Amino acid sequence: MPATAPTWDPAQYLRHAGPRARPFTDLLARVPGLPGDPPRIADLGCGPGNVTRLLADRWPTAHITGYDNAPEMLERAREHAATTPEGGRLDFAPADARTWTPAEPHDLVVSNATLQWVPGHAERLPDWIAGLAPGGVLAFQVPGNFDAPSHRLMRELADSRRWRHRLAGVLRHDDAVLTPEAYLDRLTATGCTADVWETTYVHLLPGEDAVLDWVTGTGLRPLLTALDGDPEARDAFVAEYRTVLRAAYPAGPHGTPFPFRRVFAVARKG
Repeated sequence: MPATAPTWDPAQYLRHAGPRARPFTDLLARVPGLPGDPPRIADLGCGPGNVTRLLADRWPTAHITGYDNAPEMLERAREHAATTPEGGRLDFAPADARTWTPAEPHDLVVSNATLQWVPGHAERLPDWIAGLAPGGVLAFQVPGNFDAPSHRLMRELADSRRWRHRLAGVLRHDDAVLTPEAYLDRLTATGCTADVWETTYVHLLPGEDAVLDWVTGTGLRPLLTALDGDPEARDAFVAEYRTVLRAAYPAGPHGTPFPFRRVFAVARKG
């Protein structure tokens, strides 16, 4: 986790549920058939559970468990707990991706926009692959936009003279995610057949200060948490950040274009 473990607001996160779910559906489209019948599936970093339930649509007989270490997210996710008419089960449990390892062989371990919050997550890839059944799949996607203005301006502001004494070390950047080539190397080194790619989505976000609204649900959370308890400072930081975001992402007549690069990986165990 970052130096300041963020508190989460599921309602804010879900304000952009549609475009946030798109990479997950694109990831699942590349997942091959699973070896188990019924399959055992884990969603590592399930958040509010809105995309975890998509796994039950794809594999209705599966036992699917969504894991998260944020109580706020798990409380919301448990609203999706259910059994399927085909005999499958969807449930949720607390777990930390830094230490979680499958307790039984899994057919699919999937993670959607979570591993960037886990320092050293690349070192965990062999552990998760070891927990797969033969022919099982590890699939994940992570943001690859840490050089985008939304992140760069956030870091620059946090490191400015006014804020660095409060916010130094809160944000991560260089070690947050690997390059696609590095993920491919790590995954094939385990003996897996790997498919790694990247995509840049250009979301057209509605409303005023749309990019600020987006990052308030995700990347800005550590800074908001660090300033929690000091509403005046928090509001002052957000006001400064809003100003530079408006210049970096001008609104158009139909919304605000927001390019967002993501990195995907699907690895099948031999």
